[in-house]
Amino acid sequence: MASRFGKAGARFLYKSRIFFAPFAARELHPEYDMIPLTTPSLRGRECAAAIEAALNQPTKLAHSLHDAVTCLREEEFSAVLLDQSLLETDSDQADVVEQHLGTATPVYVNCAISGTPRVIRELRAALHRRNKEATVARKAAEQVSHSELRECLTAMLLDCEPALALPNLPPQARDKIRAVDRMAHQIAEKVEIEEPAVAHS
Repeated sequence: MASRFGKAGARFLYKSRIFFAPFAARELHPEYDMIPLTTPSLRGRECAAAIEAALNQPTKLAHSLHDAVTCLREEEFSAVLLDQSLLETDSDQADVVEQHLGTATPVYVNCAISGTPRVIRELRAALHRRNKEATVARKAAEQVSHSELRECLTAMLLDCEPALALPNLPPQARDKIRAVDRMAHQIAEKVEIEEPAVAHS
């Protein structure tokens, strides 16, 4: 009984970290809001300023793929604007950029040909798709985590009462089990998990 109880508690603590991790990540990574723009175009600075004004997101200008790789190594981003002219002239370095994108969404543009409004539209559309996909993925992950939390909490709640009924249970162990039982009930209530019915003999 004690072994099963301990394993359930360990599973609960592990699953609870997974459940709340996405919420903590959003607070710990404000740099995701920055947009790097990689282009050799003389209009790059103008385009970066326009993006900042239109999307209210800081834009980091890089003039080469090498600079883009350095930027990607230092930080993480939600999206990366890449000038197609650079990718076509240096395919090897373009591969290195692709390897360092991480979770960033690449947006391919041509600042020398496309007007700034078009670049902004394409970036806005890419960010919208990314946010929509992230929302769907997050909800799916939360549902899975919620189900796993329910399983762990159920095991803990079902084990606590029989454990407390064990004969000759040391007072210190009884106090600890009661504390875990209270915690499990409180968490079950907060995450809206129905408490299991405990069969009485």
